[in-house]
Amino acid sequence: MRTCFGVSRAALGLVVAVGVILESPMPVLHAQQTRSANDGVYSDAQATRGSALYRAQCAKCHGDALEGRSGPPLVGSEFLSVWGAQPLSELAGKIRNTMPADSPGKLKPAETADLVAYVLQAGKFPSGRNELASDDAALKSVTLPAGRPPAAATAASQAPAFPPAGNLAQVMRGILFPSSNIIFNVQLNDPGAPVKPSQPTGPGTAPTFNWVDWGSGIYTGWQIVDYAAIAIAESAPLMLTPGRRCENGKPVPVDRPDWIKFTQEMADVGRAAYKASQTRNQQAVSDITAQLSDACFHCHSVYRDKRGGRGGIAAASAARCTP
Repeated sequence: MRTCFGVSRAALGLVVAVGVILESPMPVLHAQQTRSANDGVYSDAQATRGSALYRAQCAKCHGDALEGRSGPPLVGSEFLSVWGAQPLSELAGKIRNTMPADSPGKLKPAETADLVAYVLQAGKFPSGRNELASDDAALKSVTLPAGRPPAAATAASQAPAFPPAGNLAQVMRGILFPSSNIIFNVQLNDPGAPVKPSQPTGPGTAPTFNWVDWGSGIYTGWQIVDYAAIAIAESAPLMLTPGRRCENGKPVPVDRPDWIKFTQEMADVGRAAYKASQTRNQQAVSDITAQLSDACFHCHSVYRDKRGGRGGIAAASAARCTP
């Protein structure tokens, strides 16, 4: 099992093969080259079906006019700032695997395509003669136009400064290590499986606390994996906070190109883990653990694991944060 602690670098995995064959009531155009959502990639009849499905399954969270409510908007500049310049397969995958929020995974691929067609219609993208196909290859061939990034609410010069509250080891042990181990845990445990409650250790004792399933009584297993991946992506830049020191008191080498590269690698793998988690596929996340293990190893091998020198563990700890 891969871990950030280097216990083992042998990956475990499951091989999952899923085949889906769908028939559509309307002619479906399977594109052979990349097209834009402006090219009439859905039919009006398909969007009408999607509208009815949206009202039944989506409106309570995303609003009657797709303006956003407890969920984000599905039209306008804010929507395109997130999904613009991406293939429709990304949006369809998000809908199919994680929506509706209170009953994810129940939508069929054809229903998902109908919903995407309605989102395109609501966004004023033109319709065409053919329906939007529901298979992943066809959805990958259609791209939403790029949106404008949202304007910064506050100029960088006006943003408050946040000096580090902890040393690097505390940040790693408090955020990155436990979050990474939640990702590694997917190699052995399916996040979609029913959660077994923690068992008391003896008569009159409380159930044992487990850092891996800490939120299982509140969130689903897949949500916990989502949150762990986001925690890795968002907290990795904390390794570059000016003024932060290592546990031994030495300054974190935030200006060194290799340290910046290692930080970027950790942030990137956090985003990749989140994207894999959104597929709700155990094997997809298990595959990402190889990249996560490598990201940990690349930094540790240079700045943490000081083996072979004189003085033992104490000397090795004193040499950390120096290449």
